[in-house]
Amino acid sequence: MNEVMLAVVIILGTFLIYHLALKIHERWNHPFTAPVLIATAIIIIILVIFHIPYKTYMLGGKWIDELLGPAVVALAYPLYQHRDTLRTLTGPILVGTSFGAILGISTGLLLAKWAGFNSSIIYSLTPKSVTTPVAMAVTETLGGVMSLSAVFVMIAGIGGVLMHTYVLRLFRIDHYLGRGVGMGSASHAIGTATSMESSKLEGAISTIAMVVSAIVVSVITPGLVLILM
Repeated sequence: MNEVMLAVVIILGTFLIYHLALKIHERWNHPFTAPVLIATAIIIIILVIFHIPYKTYMLGGKWIDELLGPAVVALAYPLYQHRDTLRTLTGPILVGTSFGAILGISTGLLLAKWAGFNSSIIYSLTPKSVTTPVAMAVTETLGGVMSLSAVFVMIAGIGGVLMHTYVLRLFRIDHYLGRGVGMGSASHAIGTATSMESSKLEGAISTIAMVVSAIVVSVITPGLVLILM
């Protein structure tokens, strides 16, 4: 099978697996049946069982990855729909997101430091709560491992999807503003997609929080690392 046909099979297979995961989530609506989690687990199991190298999978996977950019841009539509409401909430969103970014960087860095991890892991972990391209750029600036940073970003995103229901319930956060800012600043695009399932307004707020968080993290991370390390 040539590379083109193999790429098509991988793309179609990934789509079918995600569709199956979506059906499972619709049947059993629970954080632990989130489509991104189920689909990821199934793909990993298939790759391991059939000894398929990651490089081979990425013949098709890279084209799916290319759609991440347009998918993020598409999040602008809910922003336009709720532009008047969002305009009145500019202050709270900026303050909440900035605080969330600072807290996310500081806690990750300090906990990793106290756990005795070496500096390269700490630098890779620090920007975990922002979208992958930004996290990898920040990690490269700090001298961390970019591939490891991408893994931590995935963990933060999927972790937010799995834990957000319990955390929000524990702290009695039921307002769309708090939920949106929390998901966007802690779990980037994956969290934002989850917020979209709750409401378009919450998803729009999460989108802004994700963007603002990426900017804040890019600016303040080197300084915080210098202070806390």
